[in-house]
Amino acid sequence: MPHDMPVPHDMVMAPPLAWSEVPSVAFSLGITISLVVAVIAYLVGAARYRNLHPGASWSKRRTVSFLGGIVLVLVATESFIGTYDMALFADHMIQHLLLIMVAAGLFAMGAPFELATETLRGGLGAFVRRAARSKVAEVIGHPIFGFATYAFFIPFTHLTSIFNLMLTHMWVHRAEQVGFLIIGYLFWRPVVGIEPSRHPLSPGLRLVYLALAVPIDTFTGLALVMSSHEPFSAYADMGRTWGPSLLSDIKTGGSIMWIGGDLLMMLAMIPVVVGWVRDEDAKTKILDARLDAEAAAEAAAIQAEMIGALNEPIEPPTT
Repeated sequence: MPHDMPVPHDMVMAPPLAWSEVPSVAFSLGITISLVVAVIAYLVGAARYRNLHPGASWSKRRTVSFLGGIVLVLVATESFIGTYDMALFADHMIQHLLLIMVAAGLFAMGAPFELATETLRGGLGAFVRRAARSKVAEVIGHPIFGFATYAFFIPFTHLTSIFNLMLTHMWVHRAEQVGFLIIGYLFWRPVVGIEPSRHPLSPGLRLVYLALAVPIDTFTGLALVMSSHEPFSAYADMGRTWGPSLLSDIKTGGSIMWIGGDLLMMLAMIPVVVGWVRDEDAKTKILDARLDAEAAAEAAAIQAEMIGALNEPIEPPTT
């Protein structure tokens, strides 16, 4: 399609980016309602958990994590970041990292699926628990599935023509945002290791899992940084007259994905390494305690044997 023929799209070009636009709000009724419903459902579930499990309560840390994820989704989609997410590729990348790398990770720490299986009752609860035990759930919850979907989704949404569709159709854009959260949740779930899983990863394998994921963002980011031309024609068709050039914007966005994505992945490795060290320390203490107990039992047995030998009566010699 020639660039002098504007592409129909259901968005309005954002005003020139300036400090005065930082307080701007990109309000979306659908997103707001979805987030409010999610918060209410989670808090009701946490309260019901206390009623269903006397003497126990839903972890406050999990609740804070889930609510933190909600706040980050709100910031990524309805703050000034949401205002410029379709006008500037670099801004889109910031939103992408906030959703799939941070908010989705916080949702995984909030363990919403476990909360649902523990608190839902009636037909819906039975359906959720039956689904959780199904083969489909086993496949979806497998670490390989989470990793594979992440490895596919990142380059697919940023290196193919699907990005042009996202720029020209708001529903595709919203679907991509939802995809970031769902696929991010599936990716981070085995790393966080809070919710029950039929295929849990050991701390060492979690570190390998994250290390193998680093090249995904690196490859995609570098491919964009090395672009010699504008890969997404929809940007040119929008006719943006302010800000960086189209190619410069693409390269900046690629750098954000490459450096920012790798940095966030490296930061995620820190608690995994700490957990691994603690796990090994705990195993060492258990092993030491068992060896000490075995040594003490063996020493006690030897001592008892020696005492028994000393207490045996000495028979006089016969003549």
